[in-house]
Amino acid sequence: MNPVYQKYLLVVVLILFAAVGVKAAERRFKLPPETAELKPGPGRDAAKVSCLLCHSADYISTQPKLEKSGWIAEVQKMREKYGAPISTNQVDSLVEYLVTNYGKPAKPSP
Repeated sequence: MNPVYQKYLLVVVLILFAAVGVKAAERRFKLPPETAELKPGPGRDAAKVSCLLCHSADYISTQPKLEKSGWIAEVQKMREKYGAPISTNQVDSLVEYLVTNYGKPAKPSP
């Protein structure tokens, strides 16, 4: 193949890739409005600030009902693996809120 033709072809291919990249960057997505709210109670504000940055209130409410140890593990996972902005001094109140509002019902004492 002629070297001049190769350079011309390379330029055309690069322009096409650039055009595709620009077109892809223009895509916009509109998320549906939030329809669910976190349940009221102590710790709700911490949950709004820490949890709703990444997922909806619906997502929290549809999770399996966990005991306290399960919610502690979830909060730690969100902090350590996903970088959720939950300070150490917020963990206890956040876990308590999640257990109270989205946890397994307490077992009756015998």
